[in-house]
Amino acid sequence: MSVQTLITLSNAHLAFGHHALLDGANLSIQEGERIGLIGRNGSGKSSLLRILDGRIQADDGEVSRLSSLRSITVEQEPVLLEDKTVYENLVGNILESEDWSRPARAQAIIDRLGLDPESIVKSLSGGTRKRIALARGFLEEPDLLLLDEPTNHLDFDGILWLEELIRNSRSACVIITHDRRFLDAVTTRIVELDRGILHSFPGNFSKWQEQKAAWLAAEQLQNERFDKFLAQEEVWIRKGVEARRTRNEGRVRRLESLRRERSERRERVGNVNFAIASGERSGKLVAELKNIHHAFGDKVVVNDYSTTIMRGDRIGLIGPNGAGKTTLLKIILGLLQPDQGDVKLGTNLSIAYFDQMREQLDENAPLTDVINPGSEWIEIGNQRKHVMSYLGDFLFSPARAQSPVHSLSGGERARLLLARLFARPANVLVMDEPTNDLDIETLELLEELLQAFDGTVLLVSHDRSFLDNVITQTIAYEGSGRWHDYVGGYDDWLAQRPEPVAELSKAVMADSNSKAQADGTSSKNAASGSGTSDTSKGVASAHETATQAKARTAKPGRLSTWEQKELDDLPNKIAALEKEQHDLSDQLANPDLYAAGNEKAQGINDRLAKIDDELMALFERWEVLEAKIA
Repeated sequence: MSVQTLITLSNAHLAFGHHALLDGANLSIQEGERIGLIGRNGSGKSSLLRILDGRIQADDGEVSRLSSLRSITVEQEPVLLEDKTVYENLVGNILESEDWSRPARAQAIIDRLGLDPESIVKSLSGGTRKRIALARGFLEEPDLLLLDEPTNHLDFDGILWLEELIRNSRSACVIITHDRRFLDAVTTRIVELDRGILHSFPGNFSKWQEQKAAWLAAEQLQNERFDKFLAQEEVWIRKGVEARRTRNEGRVRRLESLRRERSERRERVGNVNFAIASGERSGKLVAELKNIHHAFGDKVVVNDYSTTIMRGDRIGLIGPNGAGKTTLLKIILGLLQPDQGDVKLGTNLSIAYFDQMREQLDENAPLTDVINPGSEWIEIGNQRKHVMSYLGDFLFSPARAQSPVHSLSGGERARLLLARLFARPANVLVMDEPTNDLDIETLELLEELLQAFDGTVLLVSHDRSFLDNVITQTIAYEGSGRWHDYVGGYDDWLAQRPEPVAELSKAVMADSNSKAQADGTSSKNAASGSGTSDTSKGVASAHETATQAKARTAKPGRLSTWEQKELDDLPNKIAALEKEQHDLSDQLANPDLYAAGNEKAQGINDRLAKIDDELMALFERWEVLEAKIA
């Protein structure tokens, strides 16, 4: 059976003013394929979707569609029937479509998402509204589904639910997203919009990365050869009078053509130039929370939580929408007083806060005033920069410097807030959903900056790749206001966390299973590394509670794959800690250690105390796993 072509773009052109978004672009979309559309912020991806669904016309070129083509677009900020119920938004008017199975399919999605079908849409959160809009698009069962940043506002459960919907749908999909793991999970082809041209790469995002590196190297080599040849011809045309008299007119015409070709070449836009001054170092302790409890009315968001955050920690907060991640952040920073418990903040803290809702931006202020009001100069470490040059580092041209904030796109707003954030010295970076609206290249540069930052990072994000690449510790929500500490990033949390309770996601469990099948179960666990004793205790406690509860219902002799791997690794981990303990004890017995005072000895004693706690946690975990088998 032949595969139909749904839509074809041939030599398409589109420009706004002097800026060409499409410059002779070509694209064909086949039925059933899933295309990830990527490119720099402002490159024209959303405009391309509008051409595909017919909302706007290309300036030039040809757009051919299958005569019976049905397409649906789900925008970044979807429009719903605000005064209607969830059920009414999903079902619509079945008398017009004669889709008699739609109510049953709609009810199945409502049940899957745990929604109240009678809830009025205008009272719902942004994440729930996004799910309803996406579900409505899939319920229409179109030939072509166009999704613009579908993962924005979704938590992990929502993202995994969407991955499942896309993989099981018969609709062809074109998806604009910067979520690299999402692209890997759902796409069959990557199409990049780069300087007005569409480049197609078969496979998912990881395959694209491999091919794109080779393609860029080849493009650079070709440009270098062209420029060298052009320079040689320019030297020839400028020779003396004798040479000009005998010059070849055909060669002159070729030179003119080469000049035109070079002038029309669109250079690749430079990368954002990130730099941040960490300022003075904070104290060793950043924050200590003891038995924190906080609630809003009857809803408990933090229930008896304790943790210690030290200088240099890079911590991610993981949990579903509405769990209270932002609330917990504010408690950690001393911006919100908890109902119960003690919060101790460290000394010399200089905090920079990236706000999820972009509330820090004055909509009418010019960009220069947002960055540094009242001054034209910015101090970044030991470097002094003019505000116009600094804005250029974040890809804002001088012509845009006096533009008001309200004229910016979502990606430009995110870049502006990063520019504002990094314009001030800070030793604690707090980033609440910084990845929304950032293109992939900017995301990767931000990852490099945070990895190299010598201060403390507190991060809330639903970008799984970003979390894995940046954070070294995780604070995870586990239902009923309970939070627990884990070592590592998102995948490490998947491997370590206890069985999810009713409030937590079945889809996250599926993500854990699929990750284990694809990559092998993670060998990292709660006791690995030399994290703080509080972290080790939290991990051990979380494991013990979960496994003891599971052991009451599990059959004897049954361990999950990751539990068996963890049990196999425990003797080596214990042996390594005991060896370290023995070596440190030998150092304490050496009189030379005390020659320069007691500071080194105190440090060794502190480490020995932590080793005791870590060994205790490992032995307790061993007992739990052995008891489960016996």
